[in-house]
Amino acid sequence: MGSSSNRAQTGNAPRSPASIAYFDGRRAMIDDFVARHLTWPGTFRLHGAALGWDILRAPLNVALSPILVLTRIAASLCRRAGWRGAADWLSRRRILLRTAVARRVEMLIVTDLLDLPLDPDAAARDPSAMARAVLAAPQFREMIRMRRSAAEVETLGQRIAEALGEYAGTRSAVAEMATTLCILVTGALAFHALTPGVISMAPGVADAIARSNAVAQFPLGQTLGGLWYGVFAADASAWLIGATVAGLVMLGSVFAAFAGVLADPVQSLLGIHRRRLVRLLDSVEVELLGRGDRPFVAREHFYARALDLWDAIASALRIFRN
Repeated sequence: MGSSSNRAQTGNAPRSPASIAYFDGRRAMIDDFVARHLTWPGTFRLHGAALGWDILRAPLNVALSPILVLTRIAASLCRRAGWRGAADWLSRRRILLRTAVARRVEMLIVTDLLDLPLDPDAAARDPSAMARAVLAAPQFREMIRMRRSAAEVETLGQRIAEALGEYAGTRSAVAEMATTLCILVTGALAFHALTPGVISMAPGVADAIARSNAVAQFPLGQTLGGLWYGVFAADASAWLIGATVAGLVMLGSVFAAFAGVLADPVQSLLGIHRRRLVRLLDSVEVELLGRGDRPFVAREHFYARALDLWDAIASALRIFRN
């Protein structure tokens, strides 16, 4: 825990005995929190919230993720250039749609890990309820009193709520990466090719559909049709490839909404959930002790965009070879 404590001292105020006891106690609860909610059967209960509009929000979040990454990069550049206001404004932009699963994760972190009182119904109706719960928590009263004005206190609550939202938003990026991994495995087994995304996988699926249709419609029967199209390829048309991309995106969105059921236990086993939660608590502590220079940023979105870039390059190479 020493490294976490050292990072927390980067704020403008020293750590008080109360803050040390509280945050060290919360860090000690991380393993239990992960075991309860992010392994089986806890993750099954968590993803019960995905039954509904999350299936539609998932593909929209995939489309919005590149915009999120660009805003985070721009915020980092502005912060390095000393443009603090612009950096804060960009980092506060919530580009992704808030899924029901992400909202439940935020609630669990506040009520279970941070042990703060928060009414779930009030939080669902009012987005600012989480920030108010943080500011009203008796555990933070001593640290909040160090603020010079009410506006500064309000900004503090917003920044902590944004950090919680940023953490919950990592699920969208992890779901994308889990979907990509499944597409890679499927492409390797079915087409003996690297398919890091639906764009690179769609031509192979479309060609298989075109071949199946051509064999079924062969005038001399399916047996001879299979032999004929085993020698002469039945190329898919552009509209069939487009329809295949759309169908794969729809299937991928359904899978992405529930991908955490598989991804959560793996991340728990590898210690990824623990490290991410430690970073989140460090960020919350720094914000409470003094205005932090580096807000919590979900790195997973950058990893997911790297996979998108790989998919685009693989598709370009395929077109070039053809």
